[in-house]
Amino acid sequence: MRVLVIEDHAELAETVAVGLQREGMAVDIALDGAAGLRQAAVYDYDVIVLDRDLPGLHGDRVCEKLVEEGGRTRVLMLTASAGIEDRVAGLSLGADDYLPKPFAFAELIARIRALGRRSQPALAPVMRSGDLTLDTGRRIAHRAGRRLELSTKELAVLELLLAARSSVVSPEELLARAWDEAVDPFSAVVKVTISRLRRKLGDPPIIETVPGAGYRI
Repeated sequence: MRVLVIEDHAELAETVAVGLQREGMAVDIALDGAAGLRQAAVYDYDVIVLDRDLPGLHGDRVCEKLVEEGGRTRVLMLTASAGIEDRVAGLSLGADDYLPKPFAFAELIARIRALGRRSQPALAPVMRSGDLTLDTGRRIAHRAGRRLELSTKELAVLELLLAARSSVVSPEELLARAWDEAVDPFSAVVKVTISRLRRKLGDPPIIETVPGAGYRI
């Protein structure tokens, strides 16, 4: 899952980003509304975490523009205002969910994951292919009853391949959905991650390379 955090408090934005990355998400940060809109126009985000009380270009206007542009991206609005009227106003702008500050990080994670599921076709909480299972909530994978010790990026790639339901996933899509903007698009990071994942999944091999197209399970 790829997430954009638009938050003007740099320390809070970084704290949120690090926490989401530990949950296996690819996270970018924008410190103002204008920068957030520019990034949203370039990258295909599953969820945007938007601070409503942004200086300059207010979060309300950012939300309106995101909704006007359409797309599958879901918006989770954050604000220090916890009143019912504020929540209603935020949702009426087109936000998909609303979370008052301060918030419990576990709740933020749960809400982002719920919105992420709504941004794509419904997926089972436990994904399966043959003797391979992936618990997307607990971030745990097993094959033939053996727990797999996978990195956060390996888990993210495995989830994308399983979610494709035997369809081919291109390296470009894997790069866009599992990594953030800091990655070098010309690097071999996808190929290396697939190689490591194959080794950890063991035999018989289940990740197929489709020449000129990508990978599938």
